[in-house]
Amino acid sequence: MDRSAVTVDGLYYSYGSHKALDDVRLRVEAGEIFGFLGPNGSGKTTLFRILTTLVPAPRGVVTILGFDPATQPDDVRSRIGAIFQSPSLDKQLTARENLMHQGHLYGLRGSDLRARSAAALTAVNLIDRADERVDRFSGGMRRRVEVAKGLLHRPQVLLLDEPSTGLDPTARIEMWDHLRQINSRDGVTILVTTHLMDEADRCARLAIMERGRVLACDTPANLKERVGGDVIAIVTTKPAELLSLLRTRFGIEAQQLDRTLRIERPRGHEFVPRLIEAAPGLVESIAVGKPTLEDVFIRLTGQRLEEHKN
Repeated sequence: MDRSAVTVDGLYYSYGSHKALDDVRLRVEAGEIFGFLGPNGSGKTTLFRILTTLVPAPRGVVTILGFDPATQPDDVRSRIGAIFQSPSLDKQLTARENLMHQGHLYGLRGSDLRARSAAALTAVNLIDRADERVDRFSGGMRRRVEVAKGLLHRPQVLLLDEPSTGLDPTARIEMWDHLRQINSRDGVTILVTTHLMDEADRCARLAIMERGRVLACDTPANLKERVGGDVIAIVTTKPAELLSLLRTRFGIEAQQLDRTLRIERPRGHEFVPRLIEAAPGLVESIAVGKPTLEDVFIRLTGQRLEEHKN
């Protein structure tokens, strides 16, 4: 039995000469929290615009719950909820009023709409603030109202494009707690785009994207295992000299990121004393740690995610 909630196969999309999506292939299982990690310009938002029926896919196969967003947009829209980066709330209305207006767009009325609005606000722990104006809410609370709007028509798939935009770390944690509750309690499949490593780590599976391509797709744990061993980051004022020493003395090739040299090595803490002894005056600082998703991105692209964002 096919449990796929979203299928993308051979998807291409271009803006003029710019290739926004380049042979994207992936499958999201029903009930997953699936993330897309990548910098601005990696194709994440374009992919979401296609999945949410805003733009048709000119080439490739895309299905959501078995429906084609390009040819069956009404079937898709009735089954998905979408929260985009740009706020969509009317700040002069209460949380409940914002949801009531959203419900009218879906043809909901009367007692059914009132019950659904209360249920959606309860799902994001805002039912006690339902009749307060949104302009009095914090950024995190407003984002939770956005999520409630997306849940109002009881979608099977919820898509969130950079949902933490403008939120402080505490509000981000709270929002993710609510998303996990919605996922586990109601079985809603959640797709989220992000450029934040801590958010990516919260996903069951993750697609790493760059320049319109999916470079890797797996669980965060499995992606980190691809790096292997420890990651040693060495800050030096003479990177060329230290690179040469690593090659000739230890037979090691390092990745250079500005003044930082990056090495992947088993039992890295045992190698550090040997390196410092062999390179007097060349090491400004050194750090050893287990692989992170940032290390996975560096290994795949040769650059930090932050560098790609600029």
